[in-house]
Amino acid sequence: MNIKKQGIGILVVAMSLATAWAIRGQFGHEQGAAWAGAIGGLALVMVSQRKDWYNKMVLVALASAIGWGAGGMISYGKVVGYGHANNFINAFYGLSMLFVIGALFGLLGGGLVGLVLDSTQKNKVKWGTLIAEMVAGGLIAYFFLIEQIRFKMTPPRSEAWAIILGAGLAMLLYMARQKRNSAIRVAIYSALGGGFGFAFGNFLQVVGNVMEIPFNMWNVMEYSIGFFGGSGMAYGVYSSKWPIDETKPKTWVNRIALFVIAVFIPLIVYRETLAYEHLLKRLGEISNIESVAFISTTTVAVILLIVAILLFWKLRDGAYKKKDIALFLFVYLSSYIVMSYVVTGFFAGKMVINHHLYLLNIILIFVLFKKGKFYEAATTSGKIDTKKWFVYLLAILIVIALLALIAINTHGELLGDRNRF
Repeated sequence: MNIKKQGIGILVVAMSLATAWAIRGQFGHEQGAAWAGAIGGLALVMVSQRKDWYNKMVLVALASAIGWGAGGMISYGKVVGYGHANNFINAFYGLSMLFVIGALFGLLGGGLVGLVLDSTQKNKVKWGTLIAEMVAGGLIAYFFLIEQIRFKMTPPRSEAWAIILGAGLAMLLYMARQKRNSAIRVAIYSALGGGFGFAFGNFLQVVGNVMEIPFNMWNVMEYSIGFFGGSGMAYGVYSSKWPIDETKPKTWVNRIALFVIAVFIPLIVYRETLAYEHLLKRLGEISNIESVAFISTTTVAVILLIVAILLFWKLRDGAYKKKDIALFLFVYLSSYIVMSYVVTGFFAGKMVINHHLYLLNIILIFVLFKKGKFYEAATTSGKIDTKKWFVYLLAILIVIALLALIAINTHGELLGDRNRF
């Protein structure tokens, strides 16, 4: 498999999803993850060199948003605390469960993207059937794992991870029945990347806290899952065999997908974190809080309106080129960065270094996009190699065990540490 030339492309996708996922930390939940997922999907198409994918870019972005966003319902605050424990069994459990959670994010995110790329006019994905099976799978898994055998990852908090697990397994079963091997590959590599990224990120967080590094180490963990999850998704796509489909999606389909990405998701993020009453609570004790909150919420509302109008105007005809994808990506990511500045108190004079690093990342992504050379994979595969994936999984678990062992020997009790057992 000749994938070496795809290095710059994989890096662009990894940095795009990582930056957006780090920003997502300011907003959280499904809507914040969906915004980040859409950015990862856009980056994937932008550097793919597959012109027949360009017209699908909005659908790919929507699939990525839904897939990565669905995992946002998973509660993992306590699991992070287990990873901070000062004994091996709890630290290993914490890192391992973060691997599971990160893998579930990637499984759905990568899997749905793979299905969109594999769906053609001659061999369409039956989305109604797939969704019904995923909903049923999620409900069955939750009822069996949580209600019947009572395997609880993070009591007493939500065990919604079981819903995502069941939905992901149902999706894989659908792919296997339909012989959509390339989509399976993307789902698995994305899951492995996202899982390792979350566990490794928690390790970095522990080390950073122990060393008292004056930085938001939670943001480092978020960047890690985005970087490795994006790398896995990109590798799965660029190393797999895909059908060529020059068919242009129907205009109404593109417009609905664009509405969800450019209007609905930002509107939910705005309502949940940037509305006036939320900013009054979030910005804390500052002078002129009412004035700052009003200016902040108004500014963001105007920006989101401008972004929505710009995207609908520029992308109205549905015949897209690479420059259209780049416009979508950089406008969407830039607005997310601006919102992150505002929600943390920009108009109150509050700025932290991680926000400046978001700007640095988007500049580097733009430079790589303009200067880098991107190639369509010369040799691709549609092979399902379960033995290789099992070896990868085993290797990751061994690495996680070593990270847990290293972590517990660097500290005593940490603020926020928890014991599951």
